[in-house]
Amino acid sequence: MNFSTSATDGFIDLRSDTVTRPTPAMRAAMAEAVVGDDQNGEDPTVNELERRSAELMGKDAAVFMPSGIMGNLSSMLAHCGRGDEIIVGDQSHIVWYEASGAAAVGGITPRTVPTSSDGTLPLDLVEAMINPRFPGSSATAAIAIENTHNRCGGTVLSLDYLAELKAVANNHGLPVHMDGARIFNAAAYLGVPASAIAAHATSVQFCFSKGLAAPVGSMVVGDAAFIESVRYQRKLLGGAMRQSGVLAAPALVGLNEMVDRLPEDHIRARVIAETIAEYPAYTINLDTVQTNLVIFKTIRNQEEVIAALKERNVLASNMGSRGIRMVTHYEITDMHIEQVVSALKDIAHA
Repeated sequence: MNFSTSATDGFIDLRSDTVTRPTPAMRAAMAEAVVGDDQNGEDPTVNELERRSAELMGKDAAVFMPSGIMGNLSSMLAHCGRGDEIIVGDQSHIVWYEASGAAAVGGITPRTVPTSSDGTLPLDLVEAMINPRFPGSSATAAIAIENTHNRCGGTVLSLDYLAELKAVANNHGLPVHMDGARIFNAAAYLGVPASAIAAHATSVQFCFSKGLAAPVGSMVVGDAAFIESVRYQRKLLGGAMRQSGVLAAPALVGLNEMVDRLPEDHIRARVIAETIAEYPAYTINLDTVQTNLVIFKTIRNQEEVIAALKERNVLASNMGSRGIRMVTHYEITDMHIEQVVSALKDIAHA
């Protein structure tokens, strides 16, 4: 059986970094993984992945999740009670792409704050939105942020901003949850270890199945008591697993082999963005192209442009009012970028 083929072979797939397929080293690690019952804490490969993840993020403990959405939801359920509010950006992944899980499952109300173009939440608005706990009030229980920020084009929150946000949260006794699905991209952009970013959050969720190229999984990190609560929420949501070392093994390979190469993806994304900026047929804010995401608009119908790209063997995503998105990843080479640039130029001249 040829495991290298897929429905999109022959295309340059820039729809997302989630389209990455496991590397040969990951497949070998899956086949050779030592496993046990993870639900009982007996899978040594999962235990090592959790230990390593907590260490890299500078936290006490970690819990392996089937998906980032479950990681975010489990974290919100652990931070909040029914009827509580969580302050979150109106352009956040939690609001747009997570099936309103906090409200549907946890009875948690998202109190949205307008997201700035760089992915930050205005601190004065955040503070103004905080509701104290008193009879008749829907009390604020947590603040959620996203780093890097998907709908803002992969922008990175600065350490200074994160420190200021954390200070606001501390003043009101609130935890900060970070949807850090691409936190290693943020760390690469800032030139700091991921722990320097995670230090400003009470809890962090990050993904293995995006830039790190593992097939499945995310991690939630925090202090030991919080992670114990998240494990309970994972069970409630049906996410407790058995011999999941076969999934943890490629994630460990991702941590060991994929983190240091992420700047290559950023460079290639920048080449695409700078090409787009040359043509009046497209509109792009180069200031937001900081990592591996490129979002741009076109004077033509977006679906037509996406179809024209596909005719030239390039796949991109339609993000509606945000524009067209392209995401670089480890399977995209310099040769692929040359073909993407050529396709964009052809379409601009059409």
